[in-house]
Amino acid sequence: MSQEPTPAPATPVPDENKLIAERREKLRGLRAQQASDGGTAFPNDFKPGDRAAALHAAHGAVEKPVLDADIAAGRTIGASVAGRMMLKRVMGKASFATLQDATGRIQIYIAHDEVGKADYEAFKHWDLGDIVAAEGHLFKTKTGELSIHARRIRLLTKSLRPLPDKFHGMQDQELKYRQRYVDLIMDEAARARFAARSRTLAAMRDFMTGHGFMEVETPMLHPIPGGANAKPFVTHHNALDQQMFLRIAPELYLKRLIVGGFERVFEINRSFRNEGISVRHNPEFTMMEFYAAYWNYQDLMDFTEALLRDTAQQAVGSLQLSYQGRAVDLGQPFARLTIREAIHAHTDIGAHVDDTAELIRRLKKLGLSEEKDRLSARSLASLQVMYFEEEVEQHLWAPTFIMEHPTEISPLARANDQRPEVTERFELYITGREMANGFSELNDAEDQATRFAAQASAKDAGDEEAMFYDQDFIRALEYGMPPTGGCGVGIDRFMMLLTNSPSIRDVILFPALRHEA
Repeated sequence: MSQEPTPAPATPVPDENKLIAERREKLRGLRAQQASDGGTAFPNDFKPGDRAAALHAAHGAVEKPVLDADIAAGRTIGASVAGRMMLKRVMGKASFATLQDATGRIQIYIAHDEVGKADYEAFKHWDLGDIVAAEGHLFKTKTGELSIHARRIRLLTKSLRPLPDKFHGMQDQELKYRQRYVDLIMDEAARARFAARSRTLAAMRDFMTGHGFMEVETPMLHPIPGGANAKPFVTHHNALDQQMFLRIAPELYLKRLIVGGFERVFEINRSFRNEGISVRHNPEFTMMEFYAAYWNYQDLMDFTEALLRDTAQQAVGSLQLSYQGRAVDLGQPFARLTIREAIHAHTDIGAHVDDTAELIRRLKKLGLSEEKDRLSARSLASLQVMYFEEEVEQHLWAPTFIMEHPTEISPLARANDQRPEVTERFELYITGREMANGFSELNDAEDQATRFAAQASAKDAGDEEAMFYDQDFIRALEYGMPPTGGCGVGIDRFMMLLTNSPSIRDVILFPALRHEA
C-alpha cells in the first residue's frame, strides 16, 4: 500500500503587527542616534540628480567592456538617485538593492569598503519600502545589468509598514482601490494606467486649444442643479444660508459664456451624481464638455470623432485597440445610425418598431413593469429609446453615433426642424457603452422655458432626475445665444477603453467606497 506523501509545511505568514512593531523600534533607535549626532531621522536635503528611466535610456545599451574600460581609465559616469527600496540582497561585505522612483527601477551595488563600515551596517538593517538615496558611478554587473556602484547611501524615510509580497502584490481588488498608494507602489501596470490618463488629458487640452477653444472654469456648487437628468448631492452653504448642489454638469454655465461672447469654450470638469455605483458608474466623475457657436450636431460628430482619434494616438500611440479580448478600431469612420435604424440592425422587431403595444410587450418581457416604468404613459419615441437601451446598446462595439433622440427626454436639445418630435442629438457608443453625448443647443428662450416647466412638473410628480426651472438661464437666453453645438465626453469611460480596464474604478485614482468600519 503506497503511502501519501507528507505535505510540506505551509510557509508561516508574518505577523504584520509584529513587523510594524519591529520597524517602529528601528525608528526609535534612528531618532535617538540622529538626536545625539545633531541630525534628523527624516532628512529633506537630498536632491536626486538622475532618474532610473533616463539612466537606462542613456546608458543601458552601452556594452559592459566599454563601461569597464572607461572606469579603469578614470572616466566614470556619476549617478545620484533616490527611491523606494523594493529588493535587497545582503551578501557579506557587498550587497545589492533595487530602488524604484517615479520612472522605474535601478540596481544599487553597496560595498563595505566603499560606503564605510557604519553606513554598511546600517544598510543591513534597512527594510523593503524604505526611501533610500544613493550616489556613485554607473557600471554593469556580470549579467549585464546597469547598476550604480554606491560611494554614499542614506536613509531618507523609514517605512513603518511592510509591503505586500513582491511576487503576488495586492490580490484584493477592493483593497487596491482603497489603498491606491500601495497599489501604485507594487503594480507597474497601475502606474502606467494613470500615466496614460495624464497624457490623455494633456492631449485633449492641446487638441481643443489648437482648434480655437478657450479653457474655462465654472462653479462646482450650484444654487440650481442643471445640465443633465440626474439626482444631485445636496449641501448647505452656511454663509449664504441656502441650499446648494454639487454640479451634475457644467452645461448651463458654459452656454452662459457663449451668450457672453466666448464662441468656443471647454472645461475638463469634475461632476457629481447621487446615483448607483457600477463597473461604469462612479458618483464623482470627469467629463470634458465643449461648446462652439455656429456649429450643429453634425459638426459636433465630425469634431468628436477627430478629437478621440487624436487623443488616443497621442496617449497610447495606436488607434488599433483591444478591449477585454476584442478589437476596437478607432481609425475607421464612426458609424452613424438613428435609434430606429439601430433597433432594426440589432433586433428582430422589424416593422413592429413603430408598434407601441409590441414595444410594451417586449419591454415587459425584458423585466420592465407598468408600475415602476409607466410604460403605457410613454410616447412611441420614448418606448423606442427604452427598447434601444435594453436590447441594442450592448451590441454597439465599434464606434457608433446614435441620433434622433425624442424631444421629451432631451430638454436642452434643439428639435429637428422637419421632425419636431426628435432632436438634433447624438450619443456615441464604443464597446457597448456611452462615451459622449452632444446636440445642437436649444437657443429659443421661450421653447426652453416651456421645456423647463415640463421638467419641473415631472419633478413635482416624483421624478428625482428631472431638471429644475432655471430662471437665470432663461434670462441669459433672452439676451440671445447664437446657434451652438455642445458635447460632453466621459473621460473615465474613455480611459477604460484606452487602458483595457474592466471597471471604472481601475481608472479613477480614488474611487468612491464605503467608509471603513
